[in-house]
Amino acid sequence: MTRTAIAAAFVTALATAPPTPAQAFTGGNHEDITRAALPWEPVTLSAMADAKDGAVNANDHGGYFLIGPLHCDNADYLAPRLVQHYPRSRDEATTELLACIRTSVARFRNAIRAADGLVDAHGRVRADQSGLSSPCTWKETSDRAKCDVLEQLGRGWHQLQDFHTHSNWSDRPAPGPVGLDNPPGLARTDAVPFFAIGRYSRMEDADWTREARSLVPEELTTGCYSDFDSTGVKSADCADRVTHNRHLNKDTAASRRSRTGDNFARAVAGATAETARQWNDFKAELRRTYPDDRRGEQMICALVHDEPASSCP
Repeated sequence: MTRTAIAAAFVTALATAPPTPAQAFTGGNHEDITRAALPWEPVTLSAMADAKDGAVNANDHGGYFLIGPLHCDNADYLAPRLVQHYPRSRDEATTELLACIRTSVARFRNAIRAADGLVDAHGRVRADQSGLSSPCTWKETSDRAKCDVLEQLGRGWHQLQDFHTHSNWSDRPAPGPVGLDNPPGLARTDAVPFFAIGRYSRMEDADWTREARSLVPEELTTGCYSDFDSTGVKSADCADRVTHNRHLNKDTAASRRSRTGDNFARAVAGATAETARQWNDFKAELRRTYPDDRRGEQMICALVHDEPASSCP
């Protein structure tokens, strides 16, 4: 589908999605991960991380929670050595994963642009655009520049955190035969190479998409979930597929897949490291994009401090 068609499908999905919570890392888990990853001052950190009202949890509210790419869902696949015939190809699964990555790249680019409003042309912090005397609202409408940046970052980081609980990147299978009822685990602890969001944001979409596709391991899978995929199609069920609910998710310590070894802890550790990495890459991109009069440095200062007008002279 064209980008326009995909966007239209997402809009339709948002308008028609029923108010039922998605199965994902709980808001409390997203909060714990985000707090552990970010060395920010408390009010700002709460605006990003809060389990109920934080920007990083915004994708789990409203129609957003039934949009698969916003949670890295539906990139499910099993190799022929594990099942005689899997309903989806490796290419189809990777296409869904790329849709997830694409949403984070778009949010990163939006956040870089929004940060320009945090300081004036000479690098002075704008008090009216960087304070949090009143709460931000995550409604995709223009607010103070700081709120706009936090919303874009939070909505872009959410699915990268979800990837670690919704996929087999870091986990291990249960003892016994590996297959549909017990998907393989990659047991990876390294940074996800196709989550180079900051670098991808500077590339043409076709170029980073080609690179990311080449980096996806053959046995990587996320879970099928009955939400809208990147084409706007909502699966009625996930029959004969690796499913989110039954097979793969580690959204809580009590989830089935979590109960194998330290799978839950591994997912949390991976998501925490990923969030820290994304924040560091965002800081580097601000410095690169706004070098004059240390504007980039002042933007970073304004983002991490609760009262930047006084903290960032």
